[in-house]
Formats: sequence, structure tokens, C-alpha cells
Amino acid sequence: MQRVYEPADLAEAELLSGVLASEGITCHLGGRHLLGGIGELPMHGLLHLWVEDADAQRARGLIEAYNAAQPLPGPPDDVEQSGFLLC
Repeated sequence: MQRVYEPADLAEAELLSGVLASEGITCHLGGRHLLGGIGELPMHGLLHLWVEDADAQRARGLIEAYNAAQPLPGPPDDVEQSGFLLC
């Protein structure tokens, strides 16, 4: 297995784990159980995503693409009158 990414927090770790799973890549989230020790342990570097060697390059590419994504442009100024539901 290879360590492919160090997420900033548990939310990002779970999200990226789901992204990889949706692409058929099995992922192990290491360090989840250490989060309760923050204060005694350093805040950063506890979480890490691991994948099988054969999937490492593809997983890094998917994570890089996710991190490079830009948000969609904001809603129009008159969204309240437009009748559209923004989710």
C-alpha cells in the first residue's frame, strides 16, 4: 500500500475516500482514531489516505483533480424571484 494524501481534517478525508470509492479504488483512512488525542498529539499530520500500489497513481490524479476544481459561479442576483431552487 502507498500513502497518497494527507487530508486537512476528517471531513475532507471522508469526502476523498468516497471519491476514490466511487471510482472503484479501495482506500484506507489511517489516523482516524488518533483525532481524540489532539491537544496531546499534534493537530496536523494525523490523517492519511492509503491505497493499493496498483491504484496509487490514479488515486493521486483523482485527488489532484478534486483539489484543482473551481467553484461554480454564484447564483443570479434575482434568484429569489427566478423560481429556481438552488441546492
